[in-house]
Amino acid sequence: MMAFRLPGLHRRRSLTGAYLSSRGTSSSAVTSVLLRTASSPRTGRPLASASSSLASRAGVSASHVSFKRTGELSLAFTATSISSHLPSTSCRANSSLASAHPLPAAPWLTHNTSGTDSMGTSAVTSRSPPKYANFINGQFVASESTRLIDVTDPATNSVIAYVPQSSTEEMQMATDAAKAAYLKWREVPVQQRQRIMLQLQGLIRDNHDELAYLITAEQGKTLSDARGDVFRGLEVVESACSIGDLLLGETIENLADGLDCVSYRQPLGVCSGVCPFNFPAMIPLWMFPIAITAGNSFIIKPSEKTPGACMMLAQLAKEAGLPDGVLNVIHGAKDAVDYLCDAPDIRAISFVGSNTTGEYIHARGTSNGKRVQANLGAKNHSVILPDYPKTTAKAIAGAAFGAAGQRCMALSAAVFVGDAKAVVTDIVEEAKKFTVGCGFTEGVDVGPLISPESKTRVEQLVTQAIEQGAKLELDGRGTLVNGYTGNFVAPTILSNVDPSNIAHKEEIFGPVLVCLEANTLDDAIELINNNPYGNGCAIFTQNGACARKFQHEIDVGQVGINVPIPVPLPFFSFTGSRGSIRGDIHFCKFSVSI
Repeated sequence: MMAFRLPGLHRRRSLTGAYLSSRGTSSSAVTSVLLRTASSPRTGRPLASASSSLASRAGVSASHVSFKRTGELSLAFTATSISSHLPSTSCRANSSLASAHPLPAAPWLTHNTSGTDSMGTSAVTSRSPPKYANFINGQFVASESTRLIDVTDPATNSVIAYVPQSSTEEMQMATDAAKAAYLKWREVPVQQRQRIMLQLQGLIRDNHDELAYLITAEQGKTLSDARGDVFRGLEVVESACSIGDLLLGETIENLADGLDCVSYRQPLGVCSGVCPFNFPAMIPLWMFPIAITAGNSFIIKPSEKTPGACMMLAQLAKEAGLPDGVLNVIHGAKDAVDYLCDAPDIRAISFVGSNTTGEYIHARGTSNGKRVQANLGAKNHSVILPDYPKTTAKAIAGAAFGAAGQRCMALSAAVFVGDAKAVVTDIVEEAKKFTVGCGFTEGVDVGPLISPESKTRVEQLVTQAIEQGAKLELDGRGTLVNGYTGNFVAPTILSNVDPSNIAHKEEIFGPVLVCLEANTLDDAIELINNNPYGNGCAIFTQNGACARKFQHEIDVGQVGINVPIPVPLPFFSFTGSRGSIRGDIHFCKFSVSI
């Protein structure tokens, strides 16, 4: 496998792939990519078995699991046996229990006896689920807000916690704390800031399973996906441990007689981040470690649907030695976003999410003089040539349906050139092997969508696509999982899709693969370049010349050669383009806010 960044002044692209010879002797390169994403980076054991690691790691029965860590924080919960959520692995029937998975007791969770839920009704009593606190100036501070947002278990739609809409006063407190902390933090030598990141990455490794549990409980993805979520974020923290080279300035001597010129890279000040629901650990770790290690302070707003992992990361950052006020966490929806866009003391905003929200934040933030980087939506295409490798069907199925299709790099569209359309049958057979169910159930491949509204939207888009002429090869609508009342949609495949079909034009954000056809590689490239998005794409071929032509002519930020999801490592940065990005600063390596 090779990975490299294509240079350019205004656009950066990442190409990841393995050229396959005509003999197919390099097919193991693709297999190795798949295996790495399917095994634990810490233990090497298959991630599919990670759902039982919580109890076994604690060394006690599954009916009482205690999470032990260094420092002040000790998470503990007593709940229905985890093993009781690990019954059958048969598709669409995975459990006889339908209770929500409770959140472990934690310092960021409080109980409040007053408040109204997202429907405006009085919802909070002494027996109600806990309410999230803010994290301000190094302390978890209970919010005084009575405006609450439900946090639900997507497998059951049971309310497991509430998120407050942080009040204006609380958000201002966070800003004041960040502003005061920045004045001292920027004077800390970079090597000392790096050492805190070194401590943080160790704590994240030590608490990998605990973070994964919180992600699965609130987001619904399988434990193996949740562990991958944490690990990909951890890689950014590791990169922050050696950020010094990225902070170097420039100099030239003898600019004039006896005159030298020196430029310095300096931190901006208070920066902020707005996170999506689909990667509760990875996206916060894309944001605050790099900005903080560069000398900024940070205010982060996790998704109101999945705040738990971000709160735990804030606690771990404090344990790692991060001074009070350098990192702060507020909560809410649009009101919190508007505050971050408008507050004069906040200098920059990072965002990952939908086009509608991202374009709004970019417009409002930049109008207030802020620097904004925004990763937006996507419609990622794969091109399959007639000489596709034998692993293609499996690779496409995993990239299309993994994480229930709720990721901006999901391979949601496949373009078959010429006779390659015969592989559609193989993809359907691979998709039928996927097990749908609760993310805590061992052997499950596809968890629930985040909300009932998401399920309804996905199913409606599939129905509309069929009405517009698409052929239904595999129908995942109406999926039922025994014992659960969650938002389940099984892998769905549509063929005979025209580029004007709604299933191709919209980002579905569910386990749906749309299949298109092209006569030639040139036609396939033109089809993709006419799509407004530019996040990622891939080609499956054993012809090096075709692969070279594709990567050279395609107008997409991240390109995979026989690799379905070509996400580069942090030191290459995440390089979406065109309609998939607003702003001119990419995440990770090139997101240092200076």
